[in-house]
Amino acid sequence: MQAVLGVIFHFLGGFASGSFYIPYKKVKGWAWESYWIVGGVFSWLIVPPLAAFLTIPHFTDIISNTAGSTLLLTYCFGVLWGIGGLTYGLGVRYLGVSLGSSIILGLCMVLGSILPSIYFDMFPKAAKDTFTMFLQTDWGRMVLLGLLVCVVGISICGKAGMMKEQEIKSAVTDTHGLEVKTEYKFGLGLLVGIVSGVLSACFNFGIEAGKPMADAANTIWKVANPSETGNFLFQNNVTYVVVLWGGLTTNFIWCMVLNARNKTFGDYSKASTPLLKNYIFSALAGTTWFLQFFFYGMGESKMGNGASSWILHMAFIILIANIWGLVLKEWKGVSRKTLYTVLTGILTIIASVLIVGYGNSIK
Repeated sequence: MQAVLGVIFHFLGGFASGSFYIPYKKVKGWAWESYWIVGGVFSWLIVPPLAAFLTIPHFTDIISNTAGSTLLLTYCFGVLWGIGGLTYGLGVRYLGVSLGSSIILGLCMVLGSILPSIYFDMFPKAAKDTFTMFLQTDWGRMVLLGLLVCVVGISICGKAGMMKEQEIKSAVTDTHGLEVKTEYKFGLGLLVGIVSGVLSACFNFGIEAGKPMADAANTIWKVANPSETGNFLFQNNVTYVVVLWGGLTTNFIWCMVLNARNKTFGDYSKASTPLLKNYIFSALAGTTWFLQFFFYGMGESKMGNGASSWILHMAFIILIANIWGLVLKEWKGVSRKTLYTVLTGILTIIASVLIVGYGNSIK
């Protein structure tokens, strides 16, 4: 039952992450950097401490009593994760949405789930679940199988994206007799995608680095609720506060640079735009974005394994993003072969989620 609840919570987190950008489409007359940082203030500065305040008693005391080295390491991983998020856009620009997203999120999923467990092999006191345990236990091998199946599903979705881009390019060329200009650069895009995938995985590293804070929250909860079993559902909410300070730092600096370069500082008070609606939709997008990690923490508390949780989280994001692509008719006009390819990829990812969930159920 715990594993089932974990899968449900991770699905809700994946749904939030795969859907958060939709409110941004309602923002009118603002440059990207303007609505991105307004939403980001809610994602990284306002909502995280509010969630911690509502779920963790004395969360500020936990942060103030945490070792400075732990806080610094958690914050630095947040900064690196923020850079990964910014380079994500370049990867999509040079590889296309489907292929770029598949490569970047795939790398993020693999590295974010495997590298911490390898680190824990070197420092076994840091966590219970090491990469050696994955290889030597039935549940661990099942989780790794789910990871492999998910990578296959991501590859299939990426293939469908390449097929779609080629078909659209051919259609435009046939209709207008003109060569379609594209920014597709596989070599450069792959390099940027690798950088983004590696740095985006740093969010999971930040969660692991901030485990002492989560453990402290868990201890406080168990003292107040001695009859309860299992882990505290909201234990990671205090860690998010510090990790997201790092993400805010990176994104704030870059958005301010873009505001200055593009002369868009006036967006925030631009009377010719629906200011109130822009702020509301940006805030809604930012809040929805944070909910992915709010539910991620709840799912991890039930799964009891950071690697499995990260795999499910990323798999559900990819799954929901591809489903939204179908709902919004982004695949309209492609051949049946291409449509069947992306559907096969989605079903493969669903299968990987079931495999990882089963692995945790037999743990």
